[in-house]
Amino acid sequence: MNNDKVLIVDDQNGIRVLLTEVFSSEGYRTFQASNGKLALDIVRNDKPDLVLLDMKIPGMDGLEILKHIKKIDASIKVIMMTAYGELDMIKEATENGALMHFTKPFDIDELRTAVNAELRGGSSRFALS
Repeated sequence: MNNDKVLIVDDQNGIRVLLTEVFSSEGYRTFQASNGKLALDIVRNDKPDLVLLDMKIPGMDGLEILKHIKKIDASIKVIMMTAYGELDMIKEATENGALMHFTKPFDIDELRTAVNAELRGGSSRFALS
């Protein structure tokens, strides 16, 4: 059994439910948060291996959450999810340690492949032929 933990942070319930379903079926322990405060509580208490983080969240935005996550534990991997046109924020997110970003609506299989590559030993072993 895979014990890797994935935290999904998005204020849209539908996206959280979808991603929870996808990553649970991949064998990950999944956590959900609809805002920054909840997300950071989960980061502190449950130490996820990877966070899927929406850029636009009411209250504390994705960049702010990202900075806090990295302060708590710099080894946590973060993949950003963004709406179209937030490229300036993407650049800043990358500078603050985000691995990559997916633009909504994203291809769920691409996202699944990226998460599996990050958590199951780097992308080289899973290079698509």
